[in-house]
Amino acid sequence: MFLQTLAIAVCLTQSPVVSVPATRFTPLYGLEKGQKSLPVPAFRIDARLVTQGEFATFVRDHPEWGVKRAPRAFADPQYLKPLLAPDHEKYEAAPMVWVSYFAAQAFCQQRHGRLPTTLEWEVVAAADATRANASDDPEFIRAILHWYEKPALPGDLLSPGSAANLWGVSQLHGLVWEWTLDFNSYFVTQDNRQDGDTPAALFCGAGAQGSARREDYAAFMRYALRSSLQARNVLGNVGFRCAYDVGDLPP
Repeated sequence: MFLQTLAIAVCLTQSPVVSVPATRFTPLYGLEKGQKSLPVPAFRIDARLVTQGEFATFVRDHPEWGVKRAPRAFADPQYLKPLLAPDHEKYEAAPMVWVSYFAAQAFCQQRHGRLPTTLEWEVVAAADATRANASDDPEFIRAILHWYEKPALPGDLLSPGSAANLWGVSQLHGLVWEWTLDFNSYFVTQDNRQDGDTPAALFCGAGAQGSARREDYAAFMRYALRSSLQARNVLGNVGFRCAYDVGDLPP
């Protein structure tokens, strides 16, 4: 029944892909001692979030990522919850949520892409309508915080989210959080014995000490959420978009 439902899903137009030139960027975390910024090679990224209609088509073509076939090690029990709802067709244009990191990455790979790195995502999200980097503007930060203060409800997923910025990328704020390729790599290393008391310093009231911009609470929220996730987790307010290395074209 599930696959029959997917078979009638409308295949929506794929998101436009925009180019972001090489730059240098100062992330909230990740700088070594003495560093002021990090190089970011040129990349390409979807202009909007992947929709539920697009992901339904992906699952129809790749049934191994369906609700019943995706291994539980790769997805929590509520995986793809929106596609099982009786009114799911109403939300075909809404962002795909309740999707795990593994499934999101598989979707991007079939487009010859990948999830954006955290650094790439933060570069794009720092732009406003006229500036490549507005992250030091208190008004810009307050506007993002205002979006984050509102809990996302299912009906809210049909709202447009933030408008297109300087790069032509929209829905970065005010709709859902997003998976990134290295979502949990900033606070804990593979061998966390190397970290000493780093996690405690970040989450026990001292998170600002190692940050590049203590006033950017919106970025704190993003990094804290990412660090709390496991790759198999699915949430009703976490979606994704795809990124591409320069030269890689989505099919």
